[in-house]
Amino acid sequence: MDALQQGANTLFILLGAVMVLAMHAGFAFLELGTVRRKNQVNALVKILADFSVSTVVYFAVGYSVAYGTHFFVGAEQLAANNGYGLVKFFFLLTFAAAIPAIISGGIAERAKFWPQLIATAVLVGLIYPLFEGVAWNQRFGVQALLLAHTGAEFHDFAGSVVVHAVGGWVALGAVLLLGARSNRYRKDGAISAHPPSSIPFLALGAWVLTVGWFGFNVMSAQTLDKVSGLVAVNSLMAMVGGTLVALVMGKNDPGVVHNGPLAGLVAVCAGSDLMHPLGALVVGGVAGAIFVVMFTLTQNKWKIDDVLGVWPLHGLCGTWGGIAAGIFGLPAFGGLGGVSFSAQCAGTLLGVVWALFSGLVVYGLLKMTVGLRMSQEEEFDGADLSTHKISATPEREANW
Repeated sequence: MDALQQGANTLFILLGAVMVLAMHAGFAFLELGTVRRKNQVNALVKILADFSVSTVVYFAVGYSVAYGTHFFVGAEQLAANNGYGLVKFFFLLTFAAAIPAIISGGIAERAKFWPQLIATAVLVGLIYPLFEGVAWNQRFGVQALLLAHTGAEFHDFAGSVVVHAVGGWVALGAVLLLGARSNRYRKDGAISAHPPSSIPFLALGAWVLTVGWFGFNVMSAQTLDKVSGLVAVNSLMAMVGGTLVALVMGKNDPGVVHNGPLAGLVAVCAGSDLMHPLGALVVGGVAGAIFVVMFTLTQNKWKIDDVLGVWPLHGLCGTWGGIAAGIFGLPAFGGLGGVSFSAQCAGTLLGVVWALFSGLVVYGLLKMTVGLRMSQEEEFDGADLSTHKISATPEREANW
């Protein structure tokens, strides 16, 4: 029976890893559909290359930083318990690799290819695992301190803060250091529209992410005996809440509508195991509103050229999710309890500050040394031809 249970747990978390791995295809197609046609190939290659670098550095360094476990032992030892420890690494790797995938959308169309891979290695090998270890492995005594002072630890079941807020706030630092795309904001105050190149591909990316998210959230239980249908239904309710609010507030813009479910899912990750489904619906709806309002402000008023809106979507909705778990996870709001609003605020703030600081430092150092940005000519030609020497379509069109 023990062997059967261990095998079932290994299969369970492996399925979760595969579902979250598929989400990286979603990241790729969401970016491909949003950028201009001359940058589509670059979007696809970046996500795959970032994932590959993430795998190597997380295996060699990052997983050990977060959990104090390494894989430099014999294969016989690694294969123990049906190889559950290896598959758990695979599952958590897909979370870690989401950090550069998130950032990729913010810095699209003008960032150099190789410096981004260097940033990926540092972020996945060190920056992300340090906060991951704090939140999910009792590193540095932060959780014990919060428990002593607030009566509860910081709760982030599936990564609203650990993954999404961290990725989004690191991306903000990178976007600010890079600056806007050429001719995006003109000297006369006019804003040059850069419409999505393919709404169907954008929608495909959003749908792949949405479906994979149920592995992201539900399989965060990590063992079969802890799986909860509450997590699945809360994810569903937050998804539709974000969609409906984005539909109305975004005035039926398809690009906005397809980011609505993602906003809701980002926000519900932290408290998806605690909330009542109606609470999850509200959390998702608020996240949809946050995305629409803040994406409009950043792009049009503040002139922050975050191409896919990853700071509003992941950074701000993830921040809201961490705080919301301390509200809608309480019994007074229909939740299961065991959380503290003050602990959620403190843990979320720590993640935000760490991520923004790290993003500014990592990308600032790269900017001063190897440079972050393509030349004006390379940017005009597009990353596909400049970096990969091929375009997404056989012919070069006059109107990019």
